[in-house]
Amino acid sequence: MSLEGLVSKYIASAEHVFGNMVIVETPTSLSGDSVKKVVEFAKAYLEDAKYYRDKKETAVSLTSIAYCEGLLDALRLLGAVKFEWPTRKLEKSER
Repeated sequence: MSLEGLVSKYIASAEHVFGNMVIVETPTSLSGDSVKKVVEFAKAYLEDAKYYRDKKETAVSLTSIAYCEGLLDALRLLGAVKFEWPTRKLEKSER
């Protein structure tokens, strides 16, 4: 599938979710086990991204790392984990 096809597929899926999603009025509590499970999913997506990058399947790699980042951001927004993304200045100094 082309990169454009992948993008269209993921956009359609997200639009479907937003069209059918119900926002829960009562906040839910997160157990430590639930948070650890989501962290493990994020780590698996990171490993997938590296694997597909090495296989030169850039589109799949990009998708995998985007999932990883999305899960990490969601956990952070829920207050389940604390971290900061590296800044561009830091990334440039590491090169």
